[in-house]
Amino acid sequence: MRGRFSRIAFAFWAALAAEALGQQQGAAPPTPAQLAERLVQLKSGRELPYRLVANWPTLPKGYNLGEGTGVDVDRQGNVWVANRGAWPIVEFDKAGKMLQAWNHDTVRVTPGVGLGTHGLKVDPEGNVWLVDVDGHIVFKYSPEGRLLMTLGNRQGTAGNNDSPTSFNRPTNLWFLPNGHFYVSDGYVNSRVVEFTRDGEYVRHWGTKGTGDGEFNLVHDVTVDSRGLVYVADRSNSRVQVFDSSGKFVAKWTDIGQPWGLYYFAREDAIYMCDGLYNRIVKLDTKGNVLGVLGSYGKASGRLDFAHSIAVDAEGSIYVAEIKNWRVQKWARAATTSSR
Repeated sequence: MRGRFSRIAFAFWAALAAEALGQQQGAAPPTPAQLAERLVQLKSGRELPYRLVANWPTLPKGYNLGEGTGVDVDRQGNVWVANRGAWPIVEFDKAGKMLQAWNHDTVRVTPGVGLGTHGLKVDPEGNVWLVDVDGHIVFKYSPEGRLLMTLGNRQGTAGNNDSPTSFNRPTNLWFLPNGHFYVSDGYVNSRVVEFTRDGEYVRHWGTKGTGDGEFNLVHDVTVDSRGLVYVADRSNSRVQVFDSSGKFVAKWTDIGQPWGLYYFAREDAIYMCDGLYNRIVKLDTKGNVLGVLGSYGKASGRLDFAHSIAVDAEGSIYVAEIKNWRVQKWARAATTSSR
């Protein structure tokens, strides 16, 4: 009986791996060697060579983080965290020292409407962008917290993917070299929207569904050095890849459930936080798993609802967590030679 179960289990995993390897458009059938490699990746993955930075960050007395929803790193290496606590936006240096914190007097710009803090990004000029998922708004702030721009409206656009400037529960954004940016929109709308640096609408693509180019909870977006757009299609448990015009290129369905994505140009790799299986996954730009890190738990180094991810210039990884109310940092482990 045990041998029969093992054969059934292997057949299941082999079928899953074969299907996964065939997701790339025009892909040839997988070889036995590729199947064996993918089986290893699906079951465990290779452990990424990182170590947890203990007691990062340090918060002054009287300051605490709420649910961690967004994280990014600016060009100075400072780390910005969005959370659902009394201080919705907090800035740390790379050593974890708090530099500033913005309270609801700064961030909550519309009286009487609660701020559904979600994604956060810092643009190349150092401005801080915050996505208010419940208010259907994208805010742009100066590095000191002065409001510079507001996109969207407080009513949202329920069930309507065609409005140029109205969101419905948007999630995050990503900046392009020319100053344009994409907004992932979102929990109700099912699309990616492109804007100019001044907030002028350019285009959008995507509808609700499970087919190619369709989404079920657009939770994040990132762009590589070639202009390919990677979209976290969260509830469909896949990443979809598009060209800059929104044309479908590929889909990756064997990697877990993508909640956060971050393209790291120095390695030409994508880091993903998987909020369902509570791990960090490193992928190449073809969707191959290069390594994994983390597991579920409350202790330091464990994850619970890993929601957003960022990577700094040194390759350190930052993850904001919903249920553990924190952000954690992993640094590259020192390599040693063995003889």
